[in-house]
Amino acid sequence: MNLKDLKKVIPHKWRVQSFSKFKSQAACVAYIDARAVMDILDEVVGPDNWQDDYKSVDNHMLAGIGIKCGAGWVWKWDTGSESNIEKEKGMISDSFKRAGVKWGIGRFLYDLDMVYLPANEKKTQNNHPHVVDNNGKRVWDVTKHVNKIKSSTNQQAQRNNNGKLQTKTSADFEILLEKATTVAELGEISDKIRASVKALPKAEAEKVRGYYRDFKAILEEKATDSKLTFNV
Repeated sequence: MNLKDLKKVIPHKWRVQSFSKFKSQAACVAYIDARAVMDILDEVVGPDNWQDDYKSVDNHMLAGIGIKCGAGWVWKWDTGSESNIEKEKGMISDSFKRAGVKWGIGRFLYDLDMVYLPANEKKTQNNHPHVVDNNGKRVWDVTKHVNKIKSSTNQQAQRNNNGKLQTKTSADFEILLEKATTVAELGEISDKIRASVKALPKAEAEKVRGYYRDFKAILEEKATDSKLTFNV
């Protein structure tokens, strides 16, 4: 067996992590389920060469994955958190997946960017927004929807001579802005795209500026470490 193969990219899903309070938008993250962890363990080390175990320590559920290495077993453990549905089962599953990360399973997920999708409304204390497509219709399968978008984007990228998505619309610039994780990073990105935004039609440029202000407010909620001005 080659344990490095546990780190490879495997089929994964997408879910909504949060809805924005500033615009009708959902932030989506990639994830894998416990069955995906079992499948790659079977594939890479063999069904007879791995096992799992569970124990409670100070009221925390710990899951361990043991892999037979040579004549002995090597164990790696981690704890998880409860889910909103079936709390105990969710905690066991989450602990198992996190133990898998210790072996390298699913680490690729940390390198994937969030995907931002339109929602039917902004998030408030009393509502329950949902993801919609470009026609305003509700999206029931987020994974299928994201994969379709990524497939379309990849095809477009292949058609471009430089292999990169051409930034010609406000939506393209919004994707670039969303790569920022802090207000400072947002300012750096805005500096790089300022000239290109000015070249957009007036209405498109205003969309980018408005999106910048909304996204900056989101980042400032997390950390008000800078007062930057967007001058595109």
